[in-house]
Amino acid sequence: MSITHGKGDSPRYTGDGVPNTVSSIPLTDVDAQTPGEASLGTLVKHATAQVSTLVRAEVELAKAEVTGEVKKGLQGSLFFILAFTVLLFSSFFFFFFLAELLDVWIARWLAFLIVFLIMVVVTAVLALLGYLRVRKLRAPEKTIDSLKQAKTVLPTSYSDAEAHLASSSGRHAR
Repeated sequence: MSITHGKGDSPRYTGDGVPNTVSSIPLTDVDAQTPGEASLGTLVKHATAQVSTLVRAEVELAKAEVTGEVKKGLQGSLFFILAFTVLLFSSFFFFFFLAELLDVWIARWLAFLIVFLIMVVVTAVLALLGYLRVRKLRAPEKTIDSLKQAKTVLPTSYSDAEAHLASSSGRHAR
């Protein structure tokens, strides 16, 4: 997005501000030197820069995809929220109707008490169901396992990477 264009004005963006495409991944030219001339530190530096750029591009792509879908979902859910609000206000009249109907057979105060107790029981049952659902929530185990595996594959620092490369090629790290 440029400074002169708003989110919707630029041809790079769709109407909802989501980019049409993610810009290309600008990887550095590793083959600028001949393969025999590059030192181990230079190779590690280039590899680290390329992995960093690749990860940033993947994150940008994921954000662009998720942002568009979340906007669509939020716009659609607005109508469900409005419908639920109207239903909620309408329920007030239903409970008055129920109390007035019971008033035909029993005392008015008892009819309203029965309706109140029915509402309390329904509230308690719904709260219990909600609690049971929330109690079943677990940590994202697959994501945690995936990150642990990535941690074992990717070196944690520049010196670890250099030491790992040196030990696998038979040379010692500097």
